[in-house]
Amino acid sequence: MGSKKISADEASKRPTITTMEPAAVITGGELYIRGQNLASAGRPNVRLGDQRARLVVAGDSYIIARIPDTAVLGEVVVETGSLESASYQTQVGVQIADSLHPVANPAVDRDGNVYSTFSGSRGQKSPVSIYRIDGDGNSRPFVTDLMNPTGLAFDSEGLLYASSRYEGMVYQITPSGQMSVFVEGMGVATGIAFDSEENLYVGDRSGTIFKISRSRQIYVFATLEPSIAAYHLAFGPDDDLYVTGPTTSSFDSVHRINKAGEVDIFFRGLGRPQGLAFDAEGRLYVAASIAGRRGIIRIDQDRNPEQFLSGPGIVGLAFTPSRSLILSTQSALFRVKTGIAGRPLFR
Repeated sequence: MGSKKISADEASKRPTITTMEPAAVITGGELYIRGQNLASAGRPNVRLGDQRARLVVAGDSYIIARIPDTAVLGEVVVETGSLESASYQTQVGVQIADSLHPVANPAVDRDGNVYSTFSGSRGQKSPVSIYRIDGDGNSRPFVTDLMNPTGLAFDSEGLLYASSRYEGMVYQITPSGQMSVFVEGMGVATGIAFDSEENLYVGDRSGTIFKISRSRQIYVFATLEPSIAAYHLAFGPDDDLYVTGPTTSSFDSVHRINKAGEVDIFFRGLGRPQGLAFDAEGRLYVAASIAGRRGIIRIDQDRNPEQFLSGPGIVGLAFTPSRSLILSTQSALFRVKTGIAGRPLFR
């Protein structure tokens, strides 16, 4: 199709997008658009492909647009009257699974299969505990008969580990889905993570981080303030353990714990921080809100924060070998093609 000719007067009033944040969104997330003449010829519309976004704020220089459930394309255009802006690119996540109940990070194996839980309320026994979703988005039951599965993590041999906050146990699971008890007595066991030496760390949300050696000796590694929901764990490029645990505060912290078990605050000022992960450049990604913006917050090594992705109800995240980001919401999984490599733990 040819371009529509416009007059010089219309050209001077044409809407122009100068900046748009954040770099990525999922359905229900918000785009923050700045520019000129965004409402020069009447109330604007924001389109992603042929889908129209709902406007939260609509002004001549600033728009907040909420992503519709049906959006899949990342070409954003602002229309006002008969005029429209040039397109601006964002990454829109695609839902790959639903009818889940994750409460922490998903896990991704070396082949790119994604694992997620149906955790349920405390004491609820669901027909399927852990699902496996392949690269084509096919979801299959992987583990049954595990009460309240919470944290997931892989070791270097490709064995999956899952915590049960109801039983206070961590289970070891083979690639065929066979399950055995790895360790017990972990309190309200939530987040789990391996360090580079394959010691396993388990967060008891009542206030303890346990360290379990490869020979299954158990140590109290550190103590923190209790969490109302869960502890979420990830190891950084410095081999320190990073921990979030949402409290009743709207100004929570990411804690950093060194190898001696000494706790300090890496970053303060997040709302309800949950799952976290590092990329290959050592930047930290946290499911949280900052300054009222919900989604994934990225914090660089100088501790500068930015909203990387916008979306509601995100509880966890994980990078894939194909440089996508998998997001867990309270009921679904999304895949976002970010082109960013995750930090490999085992080399």
